[in-house]
Amino acid sequence: MKVGVIGAGSWGCALAILLQNNGCQVSLWGHRREQIEKMQASGECDKLPGVMLPKEMSLTWDLSSCLLGKDLLVLAVPSTATRGTAEKIKPYVEKNQILCSVSKGIEEDSLLTQCGILEDVLGKDAKVGVLSGPSHAEEVVKGLPTVVVAGSRDIAVAEFLQNAFMNEKFRVYTSTDVTGIEIGASLKNVIALAAGMSDGLGYGDNTKAALITRGIKEISSLALAMGGLPQTLSGLAGTGDLIVTCSSRHSRNRKAGMLIGQGLRPKDAMDQVHMVVEGVYSAKAALALGKKYQVSLPIIEQVNEVLFHDVDPRLAVRSLMERDKKSEIA
Repeated sequence: MKVGVIGAGSWGCALAILLQNNGCQVSLWGHRREQIEKMQASGECDKLPGVMLPKEMSLTWDLSSCLLGKDLLVLAVPSTATRGTAEKIKPYVEKNQILCSVSKGIEEDSLLTQCGILEDVLGKDAKVGVLSGPSHAEEVVKGLPTVVVAGSRDIAVAEFLQNAFMNEKFRVYTSTDVTGIEIGASLKNVIALAAGMSDGLGYGDNTKAALITRGIKEISSLALAMGGLPQTLSGLAGTGDLIVTCSSRHSRNRKAGMLIGQGLRPKDAMDQVHMVVEGVYSAKAALALGKKYQVSLPIIEQVNEVLFHDVDPRLAVRSLMERDKKSEIA
């Protein structure tokens, strides 16, 4: 199988290595020529220090050479760059190529998920799928057991992705619930910001458990209102990804939230993380989707207050704790 991986960040590199080791012929594209030349010279992924790239893997800054003649295209760019990247690759995408989004986020203006953006730019006939679940790049490249889900409305596409990515250390399930997968993947980053703020404020395990539990309630309520399935939200792309993103030291969203909880302004926290903090870009869109589908999202609402209205995280927590009395089960 010939594969083009678009995006040479940590996740793009990790998946390119995995696919190459699975026997695929991989071409990895990065938009910065200096980054690609640096990796060509060192043989190392610059976003994952100490991780060597397979010698057989092709590295390029020429987009056409990464795309043409490939069976599978993996889009591993930040969610904020998905539309622009889709516009760039559109002239080269071939009719039978499978496209797999591995980014997580909702576009603020259109309220589209990543697969929605790809279909909007490339057309509804594009063979689009998604790979999601609890899967930090730092652990995948070490060969630590990881389990994810490949989704597509076309089950044949999901099974194609399962066959491409799966090995003895990287297990892949299939699903046709793209909506549930992508809403779970996007909103868990917003909840992880809240979990990080909790850690930065010095709160304990009780608080973190409450945020994760009530967070999956908010994510599930919105996803179900949009047509997602409950099994998806209790699965890898829902609860599984939420747990790892709220608790892992590798989580950039948790780290940014922790810095905010410790007193940094959101912009300064994002700058200190040195990577795109997807939850910040999805927070407004998530709140807008909640209003559109008439779903209450109190944690996500308070994250927006902290990020964009200078509300102190402690006051945000107090607002959540002092809400009207409710039954846990509606």
